[in-house]
Amino acid sequence: MAYDPPSHNYTDALSKSILFFEGQRSGRLPHTQRVTWRKDSGLHDGNDVQMDLVGGYYDAGDNVKFNFPMAFTTTMLAWSVLEFGKSMGSELPHALEAIRWGTDYLLKSTDASGSVVGIVGDPIGDHTCWERPEDMDTPRTSYRVTREKPGTEVSAETAAALAASSLVFQGRYAALLLYRAKEVFEFADKYRGSYNDSIGEVACPFYCDFNGYMDELIWGASWLYKATKNPYYLNFVKQNMPNLGGFVTEFGWDAKHSGINVLVSQLVNGDNSPFVSNSDKLVCSILPESPAPKSVTYSPGGLIFKPGGSNLQHATSLSFLLTVYANYMKASNKVVNCGNSVVITPSRLINFTKGQVDYILGSNPLGMSYMVGYGSKFPKRIHHRASVLPSMDQHPGHIECHAGTPYFETQAPNQNLLIGAIVGGPAEDDSFEDSRYNVPQSEPTTYINAPFVGVLTHFKSLF
Repeated sequence: MAYDPPSHNYTDALSKSILFFEGQRSGRLPHTQRVTWRKDSGLHDGNDVQMDLVGGYYDAGDNVKFNFPMAFTTTMLAWSVLEFGKSMGSELPHALEAIRWGTDYLLKSTDASGSVVGIVGDPIGDHTCWERPEDMDTPRTSYRVTREKPGTEVSAETAAALAASSLVFQGRYAALLLYRAKEVFEFADKYRGSYNDSIGEVACPFYCDFNGYMDELIWGASWLYKATKNPYYLNFVKQNMPNLGGFVTEFGWDAKHSGINVLVSQLVNGDNSPFVSNSDKLVCSILPESPAPKSVTYSPGGLIFKPGGSNLQHATSLSFLLTVYANYMKASNKVVNCGNSVVITPSRLINFTKGQVDYILGSNPLGMSYMVGYGSKFPKRIHHRASVLPSMDQHPGHIECHAGTPYFETQAPNQNLLIGAIVGGPAEDDSFEDSRYNVPQSEPTTYINAPFVGVLTHFKSLF
């Protein structure tokens, strides 16, 4: 198949995108830690509820552990390895390490019967300080969902992460992940309710669940079916899909709808499957030449946009789904008919996705790479506490809550390069403000990077 020639060093971008996760680690860092300006942090997490909750990831530029997006990040890293791991080469061990850093923590978060951890760290307290994770003295409160105060979305997403990850590991660890995934899914399904209502005072407005928890339940069941082949889970998916509503073109930490369709389209046979037809609708709602109503808009430079902040999360997540679906299409000699004689081939999908990848890496009107440390021009003032403040090596003494504010307010570049971090990205007119104050544009998140790992691996394998 004909592909546009390579525009970027996808191998370099891949290794940097995985390295980023080491900069987001919480807990006691291993001797293999490559982001050496980060040090141990959050070593007493869970003490307030007599649990060991040390580890996991800070989701973005603050020092809170939000389990809902963290679990989604882990699911996407696992899916990236499942689809593209054979092409990762020397980066595969690092990718598996990134997944395990997530799953080790998610196992701890589900270790107490009848509860699942939703958040560690008081977001309100945390956000009043500009403080290194190594210094934080804000409350490290643990917030759990329980039988009496359920949180189906965070529980079911945790089950999805554990089930997906069980497929990339082997032996006793894989068996433990799968066993726990089944337990947590049963808990999520049996005790239904939104964590908005149970721990909403800290979940919202940061990671409020906006479209209900049914998509997470179906997503969790989909991954459990892939991991077990138990028809119970596939029946659960099929019976509950009609209740999902019309979000067929949405995918991200909050909405799993199109991810379910693409994943399950490969697990069931036949073009008559609603999962296949819904995945086709996703393709037709994105490709610019399709006459179908669009689920995205485009910047003048060609970047896809959806409403809300941190837009590159949509560009990376949708690029991942389109890349995976293109491979499924190629394997089954399939094309997508979008009407008016517009036919989308797998190679067209890949070239379209390549345009999104290249834009993020610097082929855009500003010539700006939105991945820190990649290319010659990239954001230098990202909204990220550990990156902004001097490292423990440079400033061993404690920097208290408000003493970090001058570092935030300065126009100087950040002191530490968070290599591989993909920021929220440009505005819809392709403009970009390299400012810590512009949080939607300048803050990196784990769930922007996670799907991009798979996409970059695919393009590394093509060229």
